Order: sequence, then C-alpha cells, then structure tokens
Amino acid sequence: MQFSVYQQSHIGGRKVNQDRMGYSFTRDALLLVLADGMGGHLAGEVAATIALQTLSMMFRMQARPYIKKPERFLDDALQQAHWDILAYAEANKMPETPRTTIVACLVQHNCAVWAHCGDSRLYWVRRNQVLARTRDHSHLEYLIGKGKARESDRNTHPDRNKLYNCLGAGQAPKIDISSQASLETGDTLLLCSDGLWSVLPEAEIVHRLSSSSIVQAVPDMVAMSAAIGGARGDNTTALAITWQGAESAGSGAPGVISTRMLPENEVSSTIAAGQPRIAGADIFVDAFDEDEIEKAIAEIRQAIEKSSQLLK
Repeated sequence: MQFSVYQQSHIGGRKVNQDRMGYSFTRDALLLVLADGMGGHLAGEVAATIALQTLSMMFRMQARPYIKKPERFLDDALQQAHWDILAYAEANKMPETPRTTIVACLVQHNCAVWAHCGDSRLYWVRRNQVLARTRDHSHLEYLIGKGKARESDRNTHPDRNKLYNCLGAGQAPKIDISSQASLETGDTLLLCSDGLWSVLPEAEIVHRLSSSSIVQAVPDMVAMSAAIGGARGDNTTALAITWQGAESAGSGAPGVISTRMLPENEVSSTIAAGQPRIAGADIFVDAFDEDEIEKAIAEIRQAIEKSSQLLK
C-alpha cells in the first residue's frame, strides 16, 4: 500500500482537548480512527482514549496482515469500545459514564469501509466532489431527513448539537457501517470532529482538499476553524489520507508512506497509550498531564481486561 497521511488537533477555547485521533497499519491494511469526547459528560477525553486503544488493540490482533471481514471487524470493535468504557466507569466508581462519538475507516485491497457513531464525520473526496460522507446521529439530521429542516440549517439550528447515539451511553450504540468503496489514486479520506465541519462549509472543505495536499489542507482547515471559533471555540481535529494505490516499481514519492517492506505480522501505529504521539508531521495539542496519562493507561488496561473476562 501507498498513502500520504496528516493529522492535527487544536484545543480551541476549551480547557481540555477531548478529541483523539490516530492510525495503525500493517503491510496490507490501514485503520484510521477519530473520537470526540463529549464535553457535556464527565471525562470525555478518557472515553475517546479508551475507544482508540480498543480499536488499535483489536486491529493488532486481527490484521494478519489484513482484516478478513472488515464490516464485522468495525462493528465488533466499536461495540467492544463501548463496553470497555462502561467497564472503566464501573471499575473507577464514576458517577457518570464518559461518552464519545467516533468514526473509523479500514482501508485494504484498494477498498475502504467505514463506521461511525455520533457526529464525528468521514468525507470521501475525488476531483472536487464528495462521493460520500457519514450522516450524523443527531436530531437535526433526523429532521432534515424527514424534510422538517433545511440543509442550510446545519450551522444555526438550535438542535444541531443534540445527539442520540454515542459510545458509553446507557444503551448499546447503533453503529452505521458503509458499503465497500473502491478507491482510486488521488482519492482523499478525511475524518474530522464537529469542531471542524460545524464551522467550515462543506464547499470549503472540498476546495481545500482538492486544491492542495493534505499536508497543507489539514493544518489550514484546523487553523481556520480555531480562528473562527475564537475564545469559545470547540476542539478541532482532522485526520486525512490521500490514497496512492498498490505498490509499483519506482514508488516512494516524498511524503508517501509505503508498506512494502513492513514484515507481514508487524503493525505500525500512532495510537499510543493515552493519546496519539507527536511524530513527524503529526501534531497533537493537549493539556493532559504526563502523570495522569500514565495513571489512565494502567486503569484503562485493567478495564479492558475486566471487560474481556466478562464477555467470555
């Protein structure tokens, strides 16, 4: 596989960045994940971190070197993340379970399939057109679907932030899974939190992704969203890849990741315990204390082990 990738997050006007992002890949499979911890509930950043860790762990276990049943993998992984969040809350006697929205995408064999829960989005862009995007699990999206609200109401409607689906809630999440999408060289997949898409019009997002490389488009969009949001702005996070297709002789363009030399059972990942690492072109702005991260790592691992034992 060959692809270019860039990810960035900005804390905005909030005290804590509750967004998490990251990607993992083997020689033949690539997993992209973005989670937006819900600020209206306690410790949303913990829920988002658990979600990323769970998906990364399951990818490591099942990508040998690719996932045999991608749709089932995404459904199982998001459901497992939900139960791991509940187990963490129970183990720590939290008064309220932390919650998060999530979007994840699995790319292999020149095809992509994605899943989401809540209003974290995925855009599939090709030559100035959006071929597909996720539909938010929000009351407003329901009203638009019923013809009771307009598309133009998305940024101003009073119910735009009312979600009916997430990980960590009292009821099991409803996971929406796409059909397989056949990728072409030059296609871009963008995962982003509502801190970005609720501020930037879709036309602007498509223009940025189509007129410049993701290395330029992603930081430009994040910076623009943060500037517009100002002192009251939400966390803003984006993770994007541009697909370069299968390996070919003479490949290895600057900025393009090639998985050709990766051993069959090896996994490379930016999803470290606690939060995505700062590496190369990947930037993550956060206020998480290192000691708290290490404590959270141990607690999350215990919760995952407990949850796995309960499910046996």
